[in-house]
Amino acid sequence: MIIPGQIIHPPDAEDLDANVGLATKRLVVANTGDRPVQVGSHFHFYEVNTSLDFDRAASLGFRLNIPAGTAVRFEPGDTREVEVVAFAGKREVYGLNNLVNGPLPA
Repeated sequence: MIIPGQIIHPPDAEDLDANVGLATKRLVVANTGDRPVQVGSHFHFYEVNTSLDFDRAASLGFRLNIPAGTAVRFEPGDTREVEVVAFAGKREVYGLNNLVNGPLPA
């Protein structure tokens, strides 16, 4: 059975640390809409549903800092703090809500 975010490695292997050395931020997010909003682990947080109210400019180039394949659900009226982590690699974002469609700012 596959478990989202699970890393399978030999029992004698050292623990793995994810996202080491990447910038992180904490954001307070409120769902101002009348429906739940779910955000996946690798979705560009800057481009999430507009019913989520937060410092959107601060989230440019960041995604939720949660295990791959998982998500965070924001119920209507909920406010919570989340941690986001900077995209790595080529730092290019395409599609989603088409707000970037190219390289992220340095």
